[in-house]
Amino acid sequence: MNDFGELERYRAANASLAASAAGESRVVFFGDSITDAWDLTKYFPGKPYVNRGIGGQTTSQMLVRFRQDVIDLRPKVVVILAGTNDIAGNTGAIALADIEANLSSMAELARLHDIRVVMSSVTPVHDYTPRAQEFFATRRPAEILGLNGWLKKYCADNGFLYLDYFEAMVDKQGLMKRELADDGLHPNVAGYNVMAPLVSTAIEKALATK
Repeated sequence: MNDFGELERYRAANASLAASAAGESRVVFFGDSITDAWDLTKYFPGKPYVNRGIGGQTTSQMLVRFRQDVIDLRPKVVVILAGTNDIAGNTGAIALADIEANLSSMAELARLHDIRVVMSSVTPVHDYTPRAQEFFATRRPAEILGLNGWLKKYCADNGFLYLDYFEAMVDKQGLMKRELADDGLHPNVAGYNVMAPLVSTAIEKALATK
């Protein structure tokens, strides 16, 4: 609670980040551990992509640091991936409506500052391995589906771009494909290999939007 939003994590990195070059389209990837662990330089070589993920965070924490870690960096696009830790109750119980309000606030703040928004679906989870049991127990698939349904409609109603990782990563049982996440939640190399072309396409669409 001394630093609820974990503002200190990227404070120095933000201060040392150079302004975007002329004609450069900076993109901030903003999220929790799934973003934090994503090696953007490996998957998107040469792209001006900035990782501002923090493992374990909820949307309440992310909203606290949205100005510092997104708005002040002046990106053309922000890719928001959040919600799984809210469902898990990482910072306490939270109503679905309050998760939605946090996500709405982030999207609307971005729009106010002329930042194009890509809102990512919450990714599925599985319980196919011993390591997956704990994560799966706190993230019920029905709640993930409920939040994703709202996200899709919110984007359609408000002109934001919805990035559907879920449909690309889910199996016939409604769970994360076993081969995409060793622990049932965090993508492995195969998982990020599925996600990377999807987000690349979404970013290009966002940049093409006037």
